Amino acid sequence: MADLKLRPLDDRVVVQPLEAEETTAGGIVLPDSAKEKPQRGTVVAVGPGRLLESGNRGEVSVALGDLVIYGRYGGSDIEVDGQEMKILRESDILAKLL
Repeated sequence: MADLKLRPLDDRVVVQPLEAEETTAGGIVLPDSAKEKPQRGTVVAVGPGRLLESGNRGEVSVALGDLVIYGRYGGSDIEVDGQEMKILRESDILAKLL
């Protein structure tokens, strides 16, 4: 999503959530009401980093295109150009998938 007209501030990261699972591991199709909110997504924008007391910026440990896992209730849900997005602080990201 190269044309994203959104620039996060400080240590915030914009993530595009992956789609919720449609079926269980056993093949049962889930209705919309039973689907869990996704906790994985792709990083589509990264802020410049947290401002440190020294006046320098702290380095953000995720980059554009990284696949990340975040807390279930972390961040803020927004809609940009008809796409669901999530703005998270870097500390809300639990892991980066390799």
